[in-house]
Amino acid sequence: MKVSQSQFSIPGQENETLSQETIATEDKSKSIPPKLKPVDRRQMILRSIEIEELIPLDHEARAIWEFVGRLDLTPYYGEIRSKEGAAGRSSFDPQLMICLWIYAYSKGIATAREIAKLCEYDPAYQWLSGMDSINHHSISDFRIAHKEPLDKLLVEILAILSSEQLITLERVMHDGTKIKAKASGKSFRREKALSENLKIAQEHVAAIDELQKEDEENTRQRRARERVVRERKEKLEKAFSELEMLRKIKRTKVEKEEARASMTDPEARIMKQNGGGFAPSYNVQISTDSANGLIVGIGVSQAGNDTHELIPAVERIKEKTGQTPKQMVTDSGFTTKANIIEMSERKIGLIGSIKEKTSTDNIEKRGGDSKFDLNAFSYNPEDDTYSCPAGEIMRLHHIGKSVGTFDHVYFTEKGTCRKCQFQAGCCPQNSLVGRSIHRKEDSPIMDAFRKKMKTQEAKDIYKKRAQVAEFPNAWIKEKIGLRQFSVASLIKVEMEAVWVAITYNIMRWIGYKWRSRWETNGV
Repeated sequence: MKVSQSQFSIPGQENETLSQETIATEDKSKSIPPKLKPVDRRQMILRSIEIEELIPLDHEARAIWEFVGRLDLTPYYGEIRSKEGAAGRSSFDPQLMICLWIYAYSKGIATAREIAKLCEYDPAYQWLSGMDSINHHSISDFRIAHKEPLDKLLVEILAILSSEQLITLERVMHDGTKIKAKASGKSFRREKALSENLKIAQEHVAAIDELQKEDEENTRQRRARERVVRERKEKLEKAFSELEMLRKIKRTKVEKEEARASMTDPEARIMKQNGGGFAPSYNVQISTDSANGLIVGIGVSQAGNDTHELIPAVERIKEKTGQTPKQMVTDSGFTTKANIIEMSERKIGLIGSIKEKTSTDNIEKRGGDSKFDLNAFSYNPEDDTYSCPAGEIMRLHHIGKSVGTFDHVYFTEKGTCRKCQFQAGCCPQNSLVGRSIHRKEDSPIMDAFRKKMKTQEAKDIYKKRAQVAEFPNAWIKEKIGLRQFSVASLIKVEMEAVWVAITYNIMRWIGYKWRSRWETNGV
């Protein structure tokens, strides 16, 4: 009987045959390209979108909308010209515009064009706007067109935060920081260059006026060109007035001649930067309540130092909150004698370091010998006199009074110094009247302040100043990214500073109240 190979097989041969078939199949599959879903960006898709589902329930944009919804926006509505039942386009809701700017600042965005773009595709901006397109001109104009309503907005926000026990005004930490102006250093010009540029701008304005008389067609582009030319002329005229102001505070003739003003942002000033160097800047003053680190006052100054900024800061706090802080904590830039006395008269506790000035006689500068400086004269407290190196007695002549200090002036008897053997080294330029000695004595207010600052309690309070006062500065520069203003002119810069303060406070409120409430109740 003949047996076929298909009926019988050698053990193990079945696996070998199967393996060969599998390999053949795999080789065949490798030669076939994978089946992929193509990306077709030319197609048009009609989809339904539920706007309410664009962002989660605990998104920051919802918190901002909720908080702004609690505010009285009547001052904004009162400035809207378009009315129901009348001709004209509808205006964007101020609540929407406020929320857009606050949310944008919180994400480090400070330009209207970028916000307008984000409203086209970013879910948070789409949710806020209801997926409506908003042109950047409307967004930009809103930021700088409503100063009084914006100031009232900050007042109301501070009132809400106070009602929720987030602000106490028991202790306020104050600090200043330099933020660069929109203008560049190259835009600063002296009088001659400003005159030349102003003359050119005036000629351009005159040419536009003549052209308008010849052709009454008033197109949008022409109006835009006219606006640019006229704004340039106005800025140059403003630069001249600022230049005159600068000359008044300059001391020497050379300084007055070297005074310069910016053609693009006349009110900006060249200021020393914290990291070194100089740049066109504004001095932003921030008052922070120590209870929860919220900003209770913000202002902008053209001053290069903080010497005269403390009292205006106190006034701003009172204006915005209706209350005067019980205690202010500052660094040495603010604790001048004048400020110490003023704060004492206002019954406001002041904590701050003070720079001690060592008393120097500068006898060498007057052509004398250094061995006859102030240390060579011994004071006799029993009879309030001095003894000079020659053994002569110097008696109190008069007491001069300056801010926070009494200046006790001592002289020898008339003619004594003229006959003295040490006259050439002790009083070379004043042999007739003789040598004088000045003894400084603090006023009672200054004396009390110095004693207070030596106590451990005052030292412990002052140690907390940097932690509280400098945090908003760092947050504004790092989180918001405001290292340079995006607008020019003092009034616009002040408004941007207020926008930043409002953003900072609302974002802090979200962390303190809204997010904790959400985590607790889920609402």
